[in-house]
Amino acid sequence: MTAADPAPRRGRGRPGYDQAAVLRTAVELFNRKGYDATSIGDLAKELGVTKPAIYHHVTSKEDLLRLALDDALDELTAVVGGAVEDAGSAGAYERLRGVVRRSVEVLVAHQPAVTLLLRVRGNTPVEVEALERRRWLDDRLAALVRAAVAEGALRNDIPAELVSRLLFGMVNSLAEWYRAEGTYDAAAVADALTQLAFDGLARR
Repeated sequence: MTAADPAPRRGRGRPGYDQAAVLRTAVELFNRKGYDATSIGDLAKELGVTKPAIYHHVTSKEDLLRLALDDALDELTAVVGGAVEDAGSAGAYERLRGVVRRSVEVLVAHQPAVTLLLRVRGNTPVEVEALERRRWLDDRLAALVRAAVAEGALRNDIPAELVSRLLFGMVNSLAEWYRAEGTYDAAAVADALTQLAFDGLARR
């Protein structure tokens, strides 16, 4: 393609199958069959379109994976990064509680994509990048835990890195059992998880 050639268009296509619809179906298939076991042909069959129709929206199966993992990570990255950087708005303890609560809301809003994120093992460059972003989140949350300990708000006998992993572990467990149509809405679950976590971490 020369500089004069127009860039290929994506995101539009057959009515009813824009990029968002293709991505939703791809994530559902990746979760059901596994990423490695799912082909573009499988996705086309699920949607009832041809493979070229899929390539109108994305360049490859790995491109779909990248979009899905970005969907899982982008908002959470903004929540954690904002809490760490906005030190003047509130104490570290309150910001930490806010991160945990918002993390529940983000997971519920992006549950299929988060479920996929929790299953990646670093088998592709896209997965490696996603795992590096998860480690960044762990590190920033641990820094917030240390700041809350320094304030005297949290107990200091548990390593901050362990607390960070346990907090995210509690939130991530929702991907396995939470259902939007179930007994508890996202707000109720966020309240309960935050209370359970921080009542146990409070300094006495």
